[in-house]
Amino acid sequence: MSAPPEVATKTAGELKDLGSPRDSGSVSGSPCFILALDVGTTCVRSFVLDERCVVRGSAVDSVELLNPQPGYFEIEPESLWRKIVNVITLAVKEAKLTPQDITCLTISTQRCTFLTWDHRSGEYYHNFITWKDLRADELVDQWNTSWTKSSMNWFSYALFLLTRQSRFLAGSVLKLMNGQVTPRLLYEIMHNKKLKKALMQKKARVELLDSWILHKLRAGSSGDKDVEHITDVTSSTATGLYDPFTLSWSPLISWLFGINSKILPRVVDNAYKDFGHVHPSALGAQWANTKIPIAASLSDQTAAMWGSQCFRKNDVKVTMGTGAFLNLVTGDRCHAAISGMYPLVAWQLKSRAIYCIEGASHDFGTVVTWAQSCELFENPSDTADIAQSVPDTNDVFFMPAFSGLGPPVNDYRSASGFIGLSPSTTKAHMVRALLESIVFRLVQLIEAAEMETSQKLQMIRVDGGVSRNDFVCQFLADLSQLRVERAENAESSIMGATFMAGINHGIWRDVEDLKCFRKVERIFEPRPKEFDTIANRMDKWSRTIARFSDWY
Repeated sequence: MSAPPEVATKTAGELKDLGSPRDSGSVSGSPCFILALDVGTTCVRSFVLDERCVVRGSAVDSVELLNPQPGYFEIEPESLWRKIVNVITLAVKEAKLTPQDITCLTISTQRCTFLTWDHRSGEYYHNFITWKDLRADELVDQWNTSWTKSSMNWFSYALFLLTRQSRFLAGSVLKLMNGQVTPRLLYEIMHNKKLKKALMQKKARVELLDSWILHKLRAGSSGDKDVEHITDVTSSTATGLYDPFTLSWSPLISWLFGINSKILPRVVDNAYKDFGHVHPSALGAQWANTKIPIAASLSDQTAAMWGSQCFRKNDVKVTMGTGAFLNLVTGDRCHAAISGMYPLVAWQLKSRAIYCIEGASHDFGTVVTWAQSCELFENPSDTADIAQSVPDTNDVFFMPAFSGLGPPVNDYRSASGFIGLSPSTTKAHMVRALLESIVFRLVQLIEAAEMETSQKLQMIRVDGGVSRNDFVCQFLADLSQLRVERAENAESSIMGATFMAGINHGIWRDVEDLKCFRKVERIFEPRPKEFDTIANRMDKWSRTIARFSDWY
């Protein structure tokens, strides 16, 4: 649902006229086919959509997460590339098209997953280290309790008092987090002998997932050495190495940790005109006579914002996938978040950057998968009915903290577990407690976002696999007292990448042309009569946080 005209901000207006000056929003003449690639944490997907955003073909394959040691989560790069080539090939085939029919390609990728390599020889110094990886946990703890970090925070706050510049306020609460690239890259530099040697010889460079895919697509099987080393701004912004206030790699972070920014890719905006073309040899022999433009590259959370059509200031979406990510658009000014949420570049088209604040609960889908492995239920789709089969949790509560608790609790040593079990506890009570707990975490994020922006939200748009759970969505509406809007199409990342590519390539003129493509499947209205009861349950759940706190 779009906001009334009187509350529309210039954020949406700034997206006007970014495509070619067509007379209408649809393409006349020969049909257009957009090939969208989405590489997530658990699967890699490719879709072929036409100019009406109808899916003509698709293919999905699982991402093989390697776990060589406890807490390590890796992806072997060449295995991933074979899966990427395979799903692209199958999607085009299912669409009953040939590679020559494809108008342009667009890419959406998970953030903060990286590798280092010698791009000239093709030697990898390690596998992709994913955003879920915890190998740098001890390093993170040491840094966050260090005198250096404390001194930097106090100095930043003093600068804020003198200058009133929000970037210094953000610096006053700056800390390392496992999900950022910074600590894991630093760990590899300290412990990986091959990487150390390559850095001394100036052979190594860092690839984020998007920059590596762009290199592979543009260089082809011959490995063109002169392909530009680039990453898009929405992939760089969450790394911990990037300063969203200055729109550049942070010289302070580089200096503090001794990371040479020259090994990092150059950051470009999402409408970059020189993404180039897919090399004819990159995807196999059948692509030999093609010259397919790469029309967009963006991170998964930006793609989800675009797919949910969150273009206006104070629009908010919640992605419920492997992790839960709340993104609230703050407009054309970078907001200094201090609650544990963090400011990011939401997207940048041409010279205009639009910002958001983000909060995450990293164990959303992980909790569901774990519970399934423990045989609390056979299929995740059954959990809504199981939860509704009992009126409450019988005073059982669950703490979803396999990766600790993020904002606003910010306790990354917290433990997971049930509390309040009794002889009368059933599986249904435990399943309901699990689902309620992930909603409690979401409501904490919503309240933190409202506090940060001094805005009372009216509606949130949800996407991702867990958003198909009716119990979760209704419970979220009842507890937050906000309307929860769920689209018919659950593939928000694919849709968002397609939308941006279509505008960049001139298939559509602006976001107004995109509104007709969003179909709302259901709106979950808050039920005021339910609020007091479940708010009391959340209060009791909140008190249990202390029981699980600082466990590890």
